[in-house]
Amino acid sequence: MSELCSDPSLLPIREKVQRGLRLSEADAVTLYQTPDFASVAELADQVRQRINGNVATYLHNRYINYSNLCVLSCQFCAFGARKRDPHAFELGVEEIVERVREGLAQGITEVHMVGGLHPTLGPEWYLNLLSSLRELSPTLFIKAFTAVEIRHLARRIFKLPIRETLETLRGAGLNALTGGGAEIFDQSVRDQICRGKETAEEWADVHRSWHQMGEKSTCTMLFGHIETLAQRADHLRRLRELQDETGGFVGFVPFAFIPETPELAHLPPATAEEQLRNLAVARIYLDNIPHITAYWVSLGLELAQRSLACGADDLHGTIVEEKVLHMAGVKSPERMTVSQLRKMIRDAGFVPKQRDSRYARIERTDVSQTLEMAIPA
Repeated sequence: MSELCSDPSLLPIREKVQRGLRLSEADAVTLYQTPDFASVAELADQVRQRINGNVATYLHNRYINYSNLCVLSCQFCAFGARKRDPHAFELGVEEIVERVREGLAQGITEVHMVGGLHPTLGPEWYLNLLSSLRELSPTLFIKAFTAVEIRHLARRIFKLPIRETLETLRGAGLNALTGGGAEIFDQSVRDQICRGKETAEEWADVHRSWHQMGEKSTCTMLFGHIETLAQRADHLRRLRELQDETGGFVGFVPFAFIPETPELAHLPPATAEEQLRNLAVARIYLDNIPHITAYWVSLGLELAQRSLACGADDLHGTIVEEKVLHMAGVKSPERMTVSQLRKMIRDAGFVPKQRDSRYARIERTDVSQTLEMAIPA
């Protein structure tokens, strides 16, 4: 941060960061409120360089949303559906396996799967899905299910405690949970945008149980709707405290709300600066979570590239087929090639490195190098 920063309230925060001291929740609010965004971005970039150097990573993965049938009706969600809704869909296990088979031929290392809280699929369907994918490839990383999906599976499908449900799914092939469903933790916000969804404590309990099993996951934030800046800072504080306890989060993935549902369509979309600032504040404040992912599906390609100078060190993955945000109205592509991601990173002035699902940097496989252009942009 320049000695000439225009907001003196940032000076003690800079001093804390330079001395390796932990920021307070009030400091996070100051970073959100200050008009001197350039200094916040500069400080985030310094923290990023200290933790991750001049490298930006990407993942060669494949998204599959297996169904959007859901027993909930979250006010912010344009994805979920009832069985008779025209946008409802449901994939069979064989269809999912075939899509993953095609992805493996193109070099993917991970499949990422989430869906709605399906009202009728039985436990054997989920176990067959995981075991069929595991039979397809012993090395494929299977990342699936949000915390609310796990709670749904535990209570209504498997009828087991959370820990036993997680152990059962892991035994069938599950490698990691996704971070979705965190939204904003403050209950007054949740009551307005996702009534009936799990509480912040229930979301945390699922991830805590998974981490206590020795496993890893990511964490998220859905911002830019009705929450206050203080509630954003509170969300970050709760994530940091859980990370202090378990050490199980490998990355933080925030994304902005898309105001497309009738209940919340009156809200203005998050600005470009707001999205970049949220990444920057997260990088400065979340001192115990090693990686900050700029989710290009939500940000768009140009903003995702700019985010690498604002604290982000990862651009997520090739994706291939994302439905949750695209059904809400995002205009970004549904897929990216490895070569496109690498070019975005190089053009931003950083060194591109492929990573695995736990954010460890890996050497690119032969198939990913020779077939990286196989999927059209």
